[in-house]
Amino acid sequence: MQKPEEIINKLSAEGHSFDASLKSASIDGLTSVSIDTLQVNLGYRCNLSCRHCHLEASPERVELMSRKTIEACLRAIKKGDIKVVDITGGAPEMNPDFKWFVSECTSLGCNILVRSNLIITAEDGYKDLPDFFAKNKVEIIASLPFYEESKTDSMRGSGVFKASIKAIKTLNDLGYGRGTFNNNESEAELVLNLVYNPGGAFLPPDEASLGSDFRRELEEKYGISFSNIFALTNMPIGRFFSFLDKTGNLSAYMSRLATSFNPLAAESVMCRTMLSVRWDGSIFDCDFNQALNLKCDSSISNISEFSAEALIGRKIVTGAHCFGCTAGAGSSCGGSVV
Repeated sequence: MQKPEEIINKLSAEGHSFDASLKSASIDGLTSVSIDTLQVNLGYRCNLSCRHCHLEASPERVELMSRKTIEACLRAIKKGDIKVVDITGGAPEMNPDFKWFVSECTSLGCNILVRSNLIITAEDGYKDLPDFFAKNKVEIIASLPFYEESKTDSMRGSGVFKASIKAIKTLNDLGYGRGTFNNNESEAELVLNLVYNPGGAFLPPDEASLGSDFRRELEEKYGISFSNIFALTNMPIGRFFSFLDKTGNLSAYMSRLATSFNPLAAESVMCRTMLSVRWDGSIFDCDFNQALNLKCDSSISNISEFSAEALIGRKIVTGAHCFGCTAGAGSSCGGSVV
């Protein structure tokens, strides 16, 4: 595991300046315009060790958000009148207070997103999760890097694809992913989104075409359906950075990202309307900055000190890794942005 400062230094040494790209597009830096979404990372513990994970989550990680910090998140949600709560990890379900947190957010009338690896729902102690998700009308965002078994297992581990298909079938039976097509989420009450990641050092394909391929292949071969496909660019941090560095692909990948910089994507990045909270309560502009320990440019450093007035309008902390969100059609926690 490489230290965040080592990754930042190596990315900077590649010579691609994100700030320079912004200026060339007549964009005078990025600023926060609102806090519509609070993304809460409940911890880095996970039942998987995916090779593209930017947080390097695994079963060996011990970092978990405490009840006290979760309560501080709830106070911030109320104080900021935040409507969307994006719960992530690791495997967020492995936090002992996960269900309690979801239930509290439900009582506040929030739209709850849970980023699940699906496999967790087959493990002892977690098999009731699908019913719990449905009861609380949780929107599920699930990683499925590809619709072919070999490619998915190479990224996430042997047997993961088959287990994922089984989990999706269970969710379909509960009503998840039924009746939503062409990225029109309003047609379904129980939303199941799948996340695609490239299997190597290249950009994701067109999201609409990719969604059509996923829908056709998964329906014909496995009889399963989903709501939307999110095409995410692999960020040059965490385990994917290590892969790029060890295989000698770092320079080529960074050049590919930088030359694909899209000003429209830059103006629509997710960090302008969200706030990311680490397991210890520290706040960041996004989950990627969290992985690099690049804290918010604000007098407020912890969610327990939350003040929308102090945080909205702050300058977003950027670096060479931000090319990952602004290349091509853009990439965010909700897929392409343009």
